[in-house]
Amino acid sequence: MTKRIPTKRDPVDGILLLDKPVGLSSNDALVRARRLLEARKAGHGGTLDPLAGGLLPLLFGEATKFALDSLDADKTYVAGLRLGVATDTGDAEGRVIDERDPARDEAAFAEAVAAFVGPIDQVPPMHSALKRDGRPLYELARAGVVVERAPRRVTIHAIDVLRFAPPHAELRVRCSKGTYIRSLAIDLGERLGCGAHLSALRRERVGALDVRDAVPLEALEALALPERRARLLPADALLLGLPRVDLDAALGARFRHGQKLRLETACTDASPRRVRVYGAGNELLGVALQQAGELQPQRLVAASTPAPIPAPLRAGTGIER
Repeated sequence: MTKRIPTKRDPVDGILLLDKPVGLSSNDALVRARRLLEARKAGHGGTLDPLAGGLLPLLFGEATKFALDSLDADKTYVAGLRLGVATDTGDAEGRVIDERDPARDEAAFAEAVAAFVGPIDQVPPMHSALKRDGRPLYELARAGVVVERAPRRVTIHAIDVLRFAPPHAELRVRCSKGTYIRSLAIDLGERLGCGAHLSALRRERVGALDVRDAVPLEALEALALPERRARLLPADALLLGLPRVDLDAALGARFRHGQKLRLETACTDASPRRVRVYGAGNELLGVALQQAGELQPQRLVAASTPAPIPAPLRAGTGIER
């Protein structure tokens, strides 16, 4: 029998919008997609529980440097609720700990939902990936250990009631990073006085990225390798919300080597802001912190062909968009 020699993975760069199926962990989905793309370096831009499906941005190569931009982005979810039943995990996989008559007044339900729109303090659930002394909370919860969790300030930008058919309801929630829809379901059930848990969850958006542009895992598996890689978006798809600065070839070379630049620019704002920076040929160079006329590199994209280190210059021009 001939032993198969593993092929060397290619330096694949870009973002794959995956429509993750329910029942698969984010890490397992990443492992399978990485194998299908034959990529070296990979990560994901925000975990989805196995119970949840929908948009999971997978980052490859140089795009992994901008994972925080995905994690920090606003998210949109469609959440199914089961009213009148509380579980120990806050979702459909948990043990039932309380049953009551579900709320049936649609106006009262809408009023209760509206109370959660805006900045709120939310206690993270025990069944979450947050860590205590190096251990995920869900591991402690499975061992029967409950620890105190400090409330965290999050923002619910909007909640739309898509369906109210007691004991079931469906909401579309647009929220800030760090929001737990499971906790929202629990808190809503308590406010209604009947208890509730999360029965289903689907993520529709991460920042400007939309699940309608995502590919299901089975569909990805059916494609040939070139077609799979053709599904990759450029790394700056995560950065489109940042102001853009363009540099000429000389300044771009200095920026790529991490040098702080002094630009003759119209930006006179004293407050620092993050910007995406491009060089000649519309090439993404990285992300920088801009304050007044100074540009300080923060995250740099590796060049395909290393350039010689340029000599320091006084100042130059940059074009902002």
